[in-house]
Amino acid sequence: MYLFSIGFQNCFSVLLYFKNQSKIKIKDHMSVPKRYTITAALPYTNGPIHIGHLAGVYVPADIYARYLRLTGNDVAYISGSDEHGAAIPMKAKKEGVSPQVIIDKYHGIIKKSFEDFGISFDNYSRTSAKIHHETASAFFTKMHTDGEFIEEISAQLYDAEANQFLADRFVVGTCPKCGFEESYGDQCESCGTSHNATDLINPKSAITGNVPTIKETKHWFLPLDKHEDFLREWILEGHKNDWKPNVYGQVKSWVEDGLRPRAVTRDLDWGIPVPLKDAEGKVLYVWFDAPIGYISSTKEWAAREGKNWEDYWKKDDTKLVHFIGKDNIVFHCIIFPAMLKAHGDYILPDNVPANEFLNLEGNKLSTSKNWAVWLHEYLEDFPNQQDVLRYTLTANAPESKDNDFTWKDFQAKNNNELVAIFGNFINRVVVLTNKYYGGVAPSPNDFSEADEDALAAVKEFPNSIGKSIERYRFREASQELMNLARLGNKYLADEEPWKVIKVDEERVKTILFVALQISAALAVVSEPFLPFTSDKLKGILNIRTNKLTWEDVSEKAVLLPANHQINQAELLFSKIEDETIEAQLEKLIATKKANEDEKRVVEPQKETIDFEDFTKLDIRIGTILEAEKVAKTKKLLKLKVDVGIDVRTIVSGIAESFSPEEIIGQQVSVLINLSPRKIKGIESNGMILMTDTPDGKLAFVEPEKAVKNGQQVS
Repeated sequence: MYLFSIGFQNCFSVLLYFKNQSKIKIKDHMSVPKRYTITAALPYTNGPIHIGHLAGVYVPADIYARYLRLTGNDVAYISGSDEHGAAIPMKAKKEGVSPQVIIDKYHGIIKKSFEDFGISFDNYSRTSAKIHHETASAFFTKMHTDGEFIEEISAQLYDAEANQFLADRFVVGTCPKCGFEESYGDQCESCGTSHNATDLINPKSAITGNVPTIKETKHWFLPLDKHEDFLREWILEGHKNDWKPNVYGQVKSWVEDGLRPRAVTRDLDWGIPVPLKDAEGKVLYVWFDAPIGYISSTKEWAAREGKNWEDYWKKDDTKLVHFIGKDNIVFHCIIFPAMLKAHGDYILPDNVPANEFLNLEGNKLSTSKNWAVWLHEYLEDFPNQQDVLRYTLTANAPESKDNDFTWKDFQAKNNNELVAIFGNFINRVVVLTNKYYGGVAPSPNDFSEADEDALAAVKEFPNSIGKSIERYRFREASQELMNLARLGNKYLADEEPWKVIKVDEERVKTILFVALQISAALAVVSEPFLPFTSDKLKGILNIRTNKLTWEDVSEKAVLLPANHQINQAELLFSKIEDETIEAQLEKLIATKKANEDEKRVVEPQKETIDFEDFTKLDIRIGTILEAEKVAKTKKLLKLKVDVGIDVRTIVSGIAESFSPEEIIGQQVSVLINLSPRKIKGIESNGMILMTDTPDGKLAFVEPEKAVKNGQQVS
């Protein structure tokens, strides 16, 4: 489950209910927030992080957190590992280890990958931590005491052989909505619909493969139908103008279809025990405890930093927003808000700017099928190139529709934009400043109209980039950043200081002074998107200690003063060669082949025959002498085959795997005593024996070495 939250300023008022629904509190979102609570995904610790997670959540969330800090805001950027998902004990069973071994392994991989990639969390916790168990248990207990749950005996799927109730990933079957045959018990990965395990058609246990039985068990449910009026008012009315259409549309559909009670407990031996005397063997459902991980992680951070965690979750002057993938919209727009509202003490999210899915080379990302670009592997294969991936994922962010990551586009984004535009501009400015002035920023003379236009344009970029970020348009914001680099390149190309130096040395001082101001602006406004590049550029310009802010770029007349000493040029980005990309594509091709091999089903044995029946088959080795396509067909070839005793015509359905020209001289196995039959008006006298390859192509059954035509196969 991916659970994210970020605090933002909205432009609309939102209706917030108190626990007593007769009282409505109007929260004015026009006021400036005092603090921002930013939390990003609690990823499952059953595998590493891949580019889909990054594009959908972590990169945009990190851009926003860094932007907020640069604009002087009080920010708590929180995350942690979700360690109670059903997928974790499933993986543990397959690997023959304990769930604790699995979560420790992947928590370490994930945490280090985030750190190395520059995701700037203020706290990264884990739901196995004591503070989370205590927080989630207390949250449940208060809601139970307040009568917010209903207790029911319900029929659940049960695997008698495994002696276990089946839920979530422990059961697969056909999705009742879209017909996908491998839907999990809690959610369909194909259409994204959430459902109960008992809703599946033709369910099977993922543990034993058995068809489950139905067994009664007691559970506690959150009556979502009780909160339907609140959700209609808060979302469908209060957020119809400020939430993304894909989010609003999905929530509207859910609410209008009618909400049903949803279990908050389940029968499992892995998770947070239900804190009730009559709940032995039951744990809190992961969808209930995971979002509370936001709160427990904030508590952990606040205790360390000497802050009051409640300010970040309970104060009306705090802004809260969830960043998620589209498969988690229902949890963050309906279920978690209903929990917060039922508890009564917490603020509600201001926005849920969920992204769509990112695909990889035209196919859906899949952890189980290893069809992914894993973050920890990327960091090994592309050392010191974190920002290339950050930029590519932002520029292609699936903000309004599913988008595709391709290695060729990754290469183009690096070579044609980061290297050719951003890096090229900085390199020319720094090289020329060192060449002409020993690295000392020159004092400008009178500004020309072109100089003044360029400097004025620079001051507009913090506002335009910031507005895009605040409206969750990170892709648009990244292109505005690149437009600032384009401005610098155009300015240099128009002014041509390398030519002007020969005729007007004083003019070149002004040109490079202006170019250095643009460079300093880039060092600041690139930080949310390209933090490693920003830091390196600040080092080159020798402005790390200057502490320039976002506001400075818009308001200061001079960002990098005359007589300031800069350092020598370093390449910000390096060209990525074709061989590097081919290596990544070969890795994916190998993965695809492995998946296809694993998927292949061996046909069951046919009905047993007598030996006498087999001896009736006359199979001979023959050689194809002629081949041509059969008119008005896609699959058929007309062949002339020498089978030793004669040359005969055979019609074979192999045209989609072979061209006529490539099979002349091919030795084949032929069933020669098959009764003749007409195919497309051509009498066929025999059958060519074929099999198929892993990629679905046909292959001849042929002798290992050339043999005489007419030799029998026995």
